[in-house]
Amino acid sequence: MKGLPERSVASNFTQGSSTDSTNSDPNVVSLDQKTSKAKSSKASIWSSFFPSFSIFEACPESSPCGKKEFSSRTYGWTTTLRRAVKINSMKRFQERFLGLNKTDLSSSTSEKWLLGVCYKASSEESSDGVIPGNGFLQDFSSRIWITYRRGFGTIGDSKFTSDVNWGCMLRSSQMLVAQALLFHCLGRSWRKPVDKPFDPVYIEILQLFGDSEQSAFSIHNLLQAGRSCGLAAGAWVGPYAMCRSWEALAHAEMEKTNLLEGYRSLPMAVYIVSGDEDGERGGAPVVYIERAAKLCCEFCKGEDTWAPILLLVPLVLGLDKINPRYIPQLWATFTFPQSLGIMGGKPGASTYIVGVQDENAFYLDPHEVQQVVDIKRDDLEADTSSYHCSVVRGVALDAVDPSLAIGFYCRNRDDFEDFCTQASKLAEQSNGAPLFTIAQSPCLPKHAHQHNDAMSFDHQHGHSIDEDVESNFEARKDEDDWQIL
Repeated sequence: MKGLPERSVASNFTQGSSTDSTNSDPNVVSLDQKTSKAKSSKASIWSSFFPSFSIFEACPESSPCGKKEFSSRTYGWTTTLRRAVKINSMKRFQERFLGLNKTDLSSSTSEKWLLGVCYKASSEESSDGVIPGNGFLQDFSSRIWITYRRGFGTIGDSKFTSDVNWGCMLRSSQMLVAQALLFHCLGRSWRKPVDKPFDPVYIEILQLFGDSEQSAFSIHNLLQAGRSCGLAAGAWVGPYAMCRSWEALAHAEMEKTNLLEGYRSLPMAVYIVSGDEDGERGGAPVVYIERAAKLCCEFCKGEDTWAPILLLVPLVLGLDKINPRYIPQLWATFTFPQSLGIMGGKPGASTYIVGVQDENAFYLDPHEVQQVVDIKRDDLEADTSSYHCSVVRGVALDAVDPSLAIGFYCRNRDDFEDFCTQASKLAEQSNGAPLFTIAQSPCLPKHAHQHNDAMSFDHQHGHSIDEDVESNFEARKDEDDWQIL
């Protein structure tokens, strides 16, 4: 995977190759049926949530139901709920009552942005002409989708063989890093082809995110690398700790490279963008150009002056909800060519946000429970359908949890400089409350840090951050309130 050039892959995409997590509703009982089937109608309503069995069982009219039958039905109700959880019917319950619904893409004529690419509603083609003839849905469905899995080997010394109910932040972060690898190895224009054999690089990327210790970026290895950040099997985790865990895992992979020269599972430097003094004084995170250059040089081991770089920017943009002043800036980050989206989502449910339209965000949902899949590196005929999803779900941007992390991928120095230019312009338009800022070096004049000021790319344009925007970045290390459903 080292040094692979960007290339386009021919695509004959069909929606049928992607996994749709929704089930069709049962047939509606007609009104002219006999009264004796009324209770069956109730059953059909509930079967939209629990389609594999019926909750209500009608008693024959010829034999009255006694206390014994009632007790049996009560027990059956309890058993039914337990079975529902096991077979993932609660996922459909979430969709009905928690707002995790499909998005009607035809309901708005506004342009859609998906990880740096704009799609016009009229033609469903990208506005920059880089990806002619491919629509938004094809692009969305080609993103790698990573969800809850069950049936993998135990994680470390724990007894966990599934990450259901606690691993959605880890899965969201895996999706973001997987897109970075796709962009690096296959290019932004790559689309999942329908014909086999698949590209070996694509299969190798999927293998890296398998669910075993043999896969470099498995949930097993992420938890091991993040132990110093508080990660543990079965425990909830926030975006800041998640970013630091990826930093630790990337460092561990670099150490392995010293022993296995010539192969790098993560062929890019990793930069966790934090605030002044690593966030201990609060304020907006700062991208230091010299820090990025140093990380790239270390990654290249002095053989080059620059390297591809993955930037992760953990943020806390409010208490219970995002401060409205940040929403336009979050929206704008999806227009950056370097955009990798956002790890975050609705309170209590981490998702991977990949695009925006109007006031809404599109996301891939990791809460679908799937059986573990073992993809071999040399299996170019592998079934990869469980790693792609054509169901576009949406959430209002103002409903996104304020604790999140933004990702960017810069292929080379020119790409990084373009990112800095766009980020600086965005900071200048923030009315003193930027998401993050750009500065040349952390060695800045003391007065530049008064009131937790963050410096912009142009040292002549420092902005003071209002008190209601300031957040203690150190608090991110102790984020135990990220409630994962």
